[in-house]
Amino acid sequence: MNSIAGGGSFITFPALLAAGVPAISANATNTFSSLPGYMVGAWVMRKDMLKVRKQLPRYVLISFIGGCLGAWLLLRTPEAKFVEIVPWLLLFATVLFIFGGQLNQFITRHTAHHRHASIAGVVSLTALLLIICIYGGFFNAGLGIISLSFLALAGMSDIRTMTGLKLLISSCVSIIAVILFIFEGTIAWQPGLAVLAGTVTGGAIAANISRHLPQNIVRNFVILASICITGWFFYDVYFRG
Repeated sequence: MNSIAGGGSFITFPALLAAGVPAISANATNTFSSLPGYMVGAWVMRKDMLKVRKQLPRYVLISFIGGCLGAWLLLRTPEAKFVEIVPWLLLFATVLFIFGGQLNQFITRHTAHHRHASIAGVVSLTALLLIICIYGGFFNAGLGIISLSFLALAGMSDIRTMTGLKLLISSCVSIIAVILFIFEGTIAWQPGLAVLAGTVTGGAIAANISRHLPQNIVRNFVILASICITGWFFYDVYFRG
């Protein structure tokens, strides 16, 4: 799903919870399982990112700082409080998944004539990227979509460069977050490695599947699954006695 249409976290995160992994640990484990996919993708698209090589150190530094802060916030959040937040995080990620493409197009259209930001604009974009990376360290689902929207807002239009940067940001955020999670003993290794094996296997065979399976079918399945899962979490957390 991740390789063909994205949205795999909508399945793996609830699956980890269903396997008995506590919510914060499931979130940390899901970030760990997603990391290799980000890193491989960023490496494959490394040449496309050379077009903006001067900006790479800033993106990397902000991603590390934001990911560290987000992971730190997650580890300091009480389990019960995080469980209450999960439905809203899933709803946010679901809306982003459904409308992320339209959002990127809207931002691209309205920033096409404003590519040369002032100092205030650069500071604002830096602060926005930091907030996005904090979110990614706290809850990884939807990070890629938000990153693409940010890059469009920053005035970029080359989709390959944007995709590479999205993967680089996700990699840096997840690397520092996973380091903190390992240090705190938050990752559930056995189920995490099972998800990781599925992620790697799925990525390896996705190229063949994608030739025969229309992307919109997978995307519609992800949307349906994410809506159902989000609805279940709201029911389970707020309405089930």
